[in-house]
Amino acid sequence: MFQYSNQQYTGVEFGSQDLKYGELTSCTFNQCSFANGTLNEIVSSNCRFIECDFRGASLNGSIHNETAFENCRFNGANLFVSKFVACKMTGSDFSSATMDGISIIKGDWSYTNLRHSKLVRQDLRGVKFHEADLSGANLEKADLRDCDLTMAILANAKLHGADVRGAKMEGVDFKSLTVTGMRMDREQTVLFTLAYGAKVG
Repeated sequence: MFQYSNQQYTGVEFGSQDLKYGELTSCTFNQCSFANGTLNEIVSSNCRFIECDFRGASLNGSIHNETAFENCRFNGANLFVSKFVACKMTGSDFSSATMDGISIIKGDWSYTNLRHSKLVRQDLRGVKFHEADLSGANLEKADLRDCDLTMAILANAKLHGADVRGAKMEGVDFKSLTVTGMRMDREQTVLFTLAYGAKVG
């Protein structure tokens, strides 16, 4: 086990290092590569990863508190039972990542690529998904109450049993998704009705 605190790294290759069980506190990583690396059960707090490469990395059981992952690539990464608490993930790409058992608590996931992600039964209350791409994602029985889904892409997403009451859904293309079995509030029902050309009021 190792501990890094208040360190700054730019363009460093970490992929070949064994980073299991490490603790990172208030560190900044700019354009560093963790591709195919082993970061199982790593813990980060108040760190910042900018344009870092996590493609194919193993982050099983990792825990991240108030850490920023800005424009990072997680393509094919393993995030099994990882936990992200109040993290800023803006612009990051999670295509083909394994996200089974992931915990997302609050945080900003705007502009992320979450296409075809499996987020069944996830508690995603209050998460910001502004303009996130959730097309084809499995969100069945997910709790999306009070989320910011403004301009989010939800085409072909599975939303049966999902609860979106209180979520901001302005700019969502309701024609591109199936609302059968989805729990909506009055405001969302109005947006849905308007999408199909009805006049309300």
